[in-house]
Amino acid sequence: MRITVIALLVSGLLAGAAAAEPLATVGKQTITRAQVEEAAQAELAEIEAARYEALRGKLDELVAYALFEQEATARGVTVDKLTEVEIMEKVAKPSDADIQKVYDENKEQLQGAPLEQVRPQIIEFLSRRGMGERQEAYLAELKKKYPTTIALKAPTVDVAVGDGAVKGKADAPVTIIEFSDYECGFCKRVEPTVQQVLKVYGDKLRFAYRHYPLPFHAEARPAALASLCANEQGKFWPYHEKLIAATDLTAANLQQLATDSGLDRKKFDECVKAEKFNAVIDADLEAGQAAGVNGTPAFFINGRMLDGAQPFEKFKEIIDEELAAKS
Repeated sequence: MRITVIALLVSGLLAGAAAAEPLATVGKQTITRAQVEEAAQAELAEIEAARYEALRGKLDELVAYALFEQEATARGVTVDKLTEVEIMEKVAKPSDADIQKVYDENKEQLQGAPLEQVRPQIIEFLSRRGMGERQEAYLAELKKKYPTTIALKAPTVDVAVGDGAVKGKADAPVTIIEFSDYECGFCKRVEPTVQQVLKVYGDKLRFAYRHYPLPFHAEARPAALASLCANEQGKFWPYHEKLIAATDLTAANLQQLATDSGLDRKKFDECVKAEKFNAVIDADLEAGQAAGVNGTPAFFINGRMLDGAQPFEKFKEIIDEELAAKS
């Protein structure tokens, strides 16, 4: 115990010394490593997240190969033969209906090209997607046969839910915090995915919405203030949904949306005029900057950053990992 305590003390002293390390002097002023790291925390958080993604990607590749190799050895075949039998031969050829569906969903990107012209590319896309899905399913089977553990930990940031709108139980195993901007197109685009996540995981999630109005979005901060005034009346989420759907965030329309949401207009108008919740927005901005947010939307899933308007699968991957870690 004594050795452990001494080791911790030494470690703390070394960390303190590193933080106080001077990196530059300007006249009589010294700039320390701690000051530089604080100023660069957003960039450093992004770098650390990218480093983790690179390591995790390569680790997943090595784990997958190890699983295939062990199963191939058990069957007395090569990895290539196992792949052919379990992956390639088990993926059905794309049907005409599947091809038509992809074509119809991507007509805009295809810029009017006729179906027969792009059919080969669509078939290749569907075949690759099918093999990817089959490989994931087969890897899940192999992991049950050959128990697999991942020790690599994702970087996390300590982010509080803030003083705004929160839904879900405080003891939910997974907390998602979104930093968002009502004038941000990507924030609007990801909203259906957020709703899907909340519906799929239900009581397993606590969800907090924090405001990060970008400086070049003139109507974002007034909309954030209005939403907090709606929150004061216990109607944040109905009003929030209307703000997400709105293309007009002028003061007049913010008032109209308040009426449509069943808010007490007198209290709402007084709250907005007084800019009553400016401090909450400032606190959200400060918290976001400290956590490494440099754009919207940005999500923190149990402290793990997910940047941008990501698809449902990205949320699912992290949430499932966090749930598994707590089971």
